[in-house]
Amino acid sequence: MANAEAIAPASLDADALDRLRLIRTQTIGPVTFRQLLARFGTAGAALAALPDLARRGGGRVPSVATPGEIAREAERVAAMGGAYLLLGRPPYPALLAELEDAPVALIVLGDVALAARPAVAMVGARNASAAAIRFARALAHDLAGEGRVIVSGLARGIDTAAHVGALEGGTIAVVAGGADIVYPPENERLQRAIAERGLLVAEQPPGTEPRARHFPYRNRIIAGLAAGTVVVEAAPKSGSLITARLAAEAGRDVMAVPGSPLDPRAQGCNLLIREGAVLVQNAADVIEALAPLDGRAAARPSLLREEPVSMDVADRERIVVTQLLGPVPVAVDELVRLSGVAPALVHTVLLELELGGRLDRHAGGRVSLSG
Repeated sequence: MANAEAIAPASLDADALDRLRLIRTQTIGPVTFRQLLARFGTAGAALAALPDLARRGGGRVPSVATPGEIAREAERVAAMGGAYLLLGRPPYPALLAELEDAPVALIVLGDVALAARPAVAMVGARNASAAAIRFARALAHDLAGEGRVIVSGLARGIDTAAHVGALEGGTIAVVAGGADIVYPPENERLQRAIAERGLLVAEQPPGTEPRARHFPYRNRIIAGLAAGTVVVEAAPKSGSLITARLAAEAGRDVMAVPGSPLDPRAQGCNLLIREGAVLVQNAADVIEALAPLDGRAAARPSLLREEPVSMDVADRERIVVTQLLGPVPVAVDELVRLSGVAPALVHTVLLELELGGRLDRHAGGRVSLSG
């Protein structure tokens, strides 16, 4: 993996272009993308099948990204000196590929080899205390000195401190918008430095301004790239705790730095520790916690190059599954149990409904009818 290179925009082959068209298509996210490739074998075959699938789902045919739109995107990526990482192709990070909703395409600027090294995510409060910022910077510096790449989200406060501390040793910044958009504005110099000496990662295409809905998606990438996540100051219900939850759901270690019970910014970390997170006081604590996971980054077989799977659904089965759905989210496993329909066929019905714009997916593998 370390010897592979990211895909230059000018070197995108036909399959890569089809994959980009598919993931840039309205109503198609990473989970749906995987299901389409599992069923049809290639992105090109999935694109050809979209109109029929959407009609079966009773909705409108989604607006498919055109080859011209992808070409213009690739030109913008090339202009900024970026490249693509595609799920299922080296050097896509192995740990990130383990996520069920791993991003299909990433735009990267900088040293792609950093994505293959052992990584620790560090997140925390944007309005962090001076003491926490100093601690985060020192912790990131020490971990980078021990060969750990520090992954964070380039936000104010703890994220910024972590990137600054690890810049010389290795850091990855995951941004919520396009890689060409600077956010927050005061981190313009830092973002440029990471793109030159570290690795800047974006899931959204160039020109995308970061919106509130983008940050949870960014957080899953931060958690997914690392074997463990360290939280340094976080209020309850903060984005940092969302990242910690995503890390735990992915089977990664969650660590937290304790703080004063009198400081609201420490309540989230103290809560994590009470719930079983590893208490962290220095770099040695982090390295000790992650030692059992150090061999985890071996590449696993790709899920994106399977032979096509037959999933023809009878009208009766489609009706049974659809009638069980409503505006209240329900687990897919529950739909399988109640319907008596084979799991693969249930997923096919849900796929048709989603492509028709009639299905919403929720956290925890739950689904509901749209609107």
